[in-house]
Amino acid sequence: MSNINNFKPEMCIKNKDHLYRLIISQLYYDGYSTIASSLATLVNANPPCAPSDRLMHVVTKGLQHETDRQKAFEQALNLNPIQQMLIGPGIDLEFETNVMCTAPEPSLYETVYVTSHKAACRAGAFSPDGQLIATGSSDASIKILDVEKMLAKVHDIGSTDNQEGQGHPVIRTLYDHMDEVTCLEFHPKNPILVSGSLDCHVKLFNYSKTSVKKAFKTLNDVEPITCLSFHPDGNYMVMGTNSPIIRFYDINTVQCYVCSIPSHQHTGPITSIKYEPGAKYFVSSSRDGSIKLWDAISNKCVNTFERAHDGSQVCSVTFTRNGKYILSSGKDSVVKLWELSTSRCMIAYTGAGTTGKQVHRAQAVFNHTEEYVMFPDEVTTSLCAWNSRNACRQQLLSLGHNGPIRSIVHSPNSAAFLTCSDDFRARFWYTKHLIGT
Repeated sequence: MSNINNFKPEMCIKNKDHLYRLIISQLYYDGYSTIASSLATLVNANPPCAPSDRLMHVVTKGLQHETDRQKAFEQALNLNPIQQMLIGPGIDLEFETNVMCTAPEPSLYETVYVTSHKAACRAGAFSPDGQLIATGSSDASIKILDVEKMLAKVHDIGSTDNQEGQGHPVIRTLYDHMDEVTCLEFHPKNPILVSGSLDCHVKLFNYSKTSVKKAFKTLNDVEPITCLSFHPDGNYMVMGTNSPIIRFYDINTVQCYVCSIPSHQHTGPITSIKYEPGAKYFVSSSRDGSIKLWDAISNKCVNTFERAHDGSQVCSVTFTRNGKYILSSGKDSVVKLWELSTSRCMIAYTGAGTTGKQVHRAQAVFNHTEEYVMFPDEVTTSLCAWNSRNACRQQLLSLGHNGPIRSIVHSPNSAAFLTCSDDFRARFWYTKHLIGT
């Protein structure tokens, strides 16, 4: 991907010719002479291809490389064998064709807990281990909830008791913003929750201390905060605001940096920003309709997807776990999967939205195995889902909210997700067949 701006069409054609020759030679080797001859004629293979099983060895080597890379990735995340089995390898269209889904379909999830704020619920986040969730509201408050305690109250669906205490799912309620909480993210390693707000402040809370209601560190800006993302090592953070200029922060020194080349910046407010799991890149989207890929070391833009959603505002962007693809959603109610190595849209997930136009921004997310893509329909407040590999539509799920879904996040390692709505409520969803097991 480092050569993403040096792509040469003639190299692609040469590689394709070589690939066809490998296929023809393998077909001859396996005894399929008629098919091999037909293909050789179609692609004008010259000189003639000799029988060879080199393609089989190349594929075998490639699959072994993918297996080794996946093992290294799992070790880096410190996943135990059970978590590795549940999450699986993630999506990789280079080596996968007809893969059977093992995770439960999104339509099988059900609400197991509801919590309420005093105003619209606009932000949500899962902790890296999937054990905690956080919700943020336009009433300026933040709640942190324990997943196991929510599951223990599976028979109390609809409970919105805000009294914290032993056994209660709401373990912290934080008050330190003066305006709407717009974004939340947990620190990748430490018990820290970071929040952004329309009050132009970013707050860092140490939630390991039960008595803490206020942030231990505040980052001040001149624009309302719209999105943020921690670097995987937790020492840095990228941030988007109503300004087109992306901020890069050193968390320890609170120093702020921006790209030194003005032309690399967006031309509209930033709507979403995410680090790639390997920390080589981060991706951003904007109201200007573009998606930008940034080098995480130099802080410079290395690729731009102009008019990524045909000119509509891009609402969300996120990387796949292997860093090969970006999932985006737009106000055109279309979700797209982009391949970084070729800068092209691989799959468009269509059919969401009765009007094809959204009023509010909504996020597209993967489930924990990356087998499904999930996206809330604004008009019907139902959940649209697709098979991530072939874009096959799945059964709709009614989300039960009485207002637009303003945030949706999926657990990183289990069949659970969170929806936050303008109806003041956040709903925690879990799969029916796992409840009570």
